[in-house]
Amino acid sequence: MDEKLTEIEQRYEKLEAEMAAPEVYADPARYGALAKEQKELTPVVEAWRRIKAAGTSIAEAEAMLACETDPEMRALAAEELESARQSVPKLEDELRLLLLPQDPNDRRNIIVEIRGGVGGEESALFAADLYRMYDMYAEKKGWSVEIANLNETDLGGIKEISFIVEGEGAYSRLKYESGVHRVQRVPATETQGRVHTSTVTVAVLPQLDEVEYNLNLEEVQIDTFRSSGAGGQKVNKTSSAIRVTHLPTGMVVECQDERSQYKNKDRALSILASRLYEIERRKREEEVCATRRSQVGTGMRNERIRTYNFPQGRVTDHRIGLTLYKIDAVMNGELDEIIDALITYYQAEKLQKEN
Repeated sequence: MDEKLTEIEQRYEKLEAEMAAPEVYADPARYGALAKEQKELTPVVEAWRRIKAAGTSIAEAEAMLACETDPEMRALAAEELESARQSVPKLEDELRLLLLPQDPNDRRNIIVEIRGGVGGEESALFAADLYRMYDMYAEKKGWSVEIANLNETDLGGIKEISFIVEGEGAYSRLKYESGVHRVQRVPATETQGRVHTSTVTVAVLPQLDEVEYNLNLEEVQIDTFRSSGAGGQKVNKTSSAIRVTHLPTGMVVECQDERSQYKNKDRALSILASRLYEIERRKREEEVCATRRSQVGTGMRNERIRTYNFPQGRVTDHRIGLTLYKIDAVMNGELDEIIDALITYYQAEKLQKEN
């Protein structure tokens, strides 16, 4: 392992030297490729250097204890030795995490699909709340959000919505949101003040590059239509809306946000390809480990992953048993505490399987 890490560090240093060369700096394409590789190696190299520094501190403190006679200096050396020794296991775990195989989709942009489930109009209203939550979270992260398709209700709820989130790490952060979200609250339409339970389904798909579509267009039927329904301000009421049907599966994708029929067509094909890719990915993972049914492992959407209880001001993620009494903050896009806890949990799970 040390030999492998040394090689990684040497490669990192070589990249640094190459990037400093004037001829490389003057070539944006080459410089960009080197910078990308260096960025990917940086966390591993920095963690490896912290471990080596801890090892040096241990050796120096042990040497001081072996030859030092002054009580104060010995006490200082003993304190430094204990601190360095305690830091090593944590640093090693951090490094092992960084060396785990990375999800190849983590750097991709994403397609998020939200659909109302059980609960009628209240479900549609909560679907709109969830869209707002993710939109605000994306804004906090500096990501961009574009609606591809929107089907609203007359009361401002959302029957279904598809939107694209573009930004560094979008999939790595939001992939944990796939699943059934349950809401418990008094609906605006409830006259007797009773708490209702409704559900909304969220699907997070990695957006494929155009070259990865790999769709047989002979199996795809493409129709144009005029967008209809409440629509909202972000949907243009034009005849450029596109409906794409995948004939072998019957899967349908509609896009009506772009004014251009060509853009709608490209976007619909991209969403269709991403859905089909996700189905195949889940099949492969189930074949490898048929007994594993965790949300992250399979992407299954039939599991209740989170409950939003408004009367109690509570949000509970059932996968990790995390409960936060800050529902207003969460609904305003403050999701990092939940997402960070999920990442930590599933990274620990990966480490355990590696060991």
